[in-house]
Amino acid sequence: MEKGKLYICPTPIGNLGDITLRTLEALREVDLIAAEDTRHTIKLLNHYEIKKPLTSYHQHNRREKGTELIGKLNDGVNIALVSDAGMPGISDPGEELIRAAIDEGIEVIALPGPTASITALLVSGLPTDQFTFYGFLSPKKKERQRELREIEGYKATSIIYEAPHRILGLLEDMADILADRRISISRELTKRYEETFRGTVGEALEAFRESPLRGEFVIVIEGNTLEAKEDDIDIEGALRAYLDKGYTKKEAVGRVAREYNLPKNQVYKVSLEIGGVSDL
Repeated sequence: MEKGKLYICPTPIGNLGDITLRTLEALREVDLIAAEDTRHTIKLLNHYEIKKPLTSYHQHNRREKGTELIGKLNDGVNIALVSDAGMPGISDPGEELIRAAIDEGIEVIALPGPTASITALLVSGLPTDQFTFYGFLSPKKKERQRELREIEGYKATSIIYEAPHRILGLLEDMADILADRRISISRELTKRYEETFRGTVGEALEAFRESPLRGEFVIVIEGNTLEAKEDDIDIEGALRAYLDKGYTKKEAVGRVAREYNLPKNQVYKVSLEIGGVSDL
């Protein structure tokens, strides 16, 4: 029996007119649509007069439902994966389903379309030649501060997401760690009241303390433009940060060398002080 295909179908992040013709075609032709919130997705389908079976696939049922969906795909069922808004698999559990499908030899077809991160980057006015997407930082203050210290050293532009109830706490930590770094904050992208703030971290904190905190936020952070002296770089600390996140020592050495523009051999020597390097 021929296996089904998994279609990654991006949906509008605000304006319904942003959906692509290919996505509409896929949604009409698949056998089943796996949605983050079926109540949300049914509104989109009704708008475009699409009638297809829906099933929920979200953070809280991703393991058991993921197994079920993989079984259906193996049985020849074509499935469209959608999130509430934007590209499935970006900061949502769709990533796990995609990986499982690939491991099963199931064809995965990603359709291009709306994504908040790239939209916000383009209107930020900050460099777009190199950037790192982080998604949501930790809700725990100590861990979030550690992540921001990591971002502080990056020369590339960084992109993060944040929810309304946490945005002020994030900006306060950013003010402590990133000082007067330039940032851009977008919310309500593609909607009627779309807004993008551009300025320093301090200016953003002041502005958003006086502003209604509605909508999901996309924060674009200027890279570190200061030329760091080698003596000022905590190579061991940077290595340990990557190791703590689950990277192998080989991967950590490569990332630190690229991040700080250091010779790989120099970083490798420091890694020897941390412990065994059998995977290098």
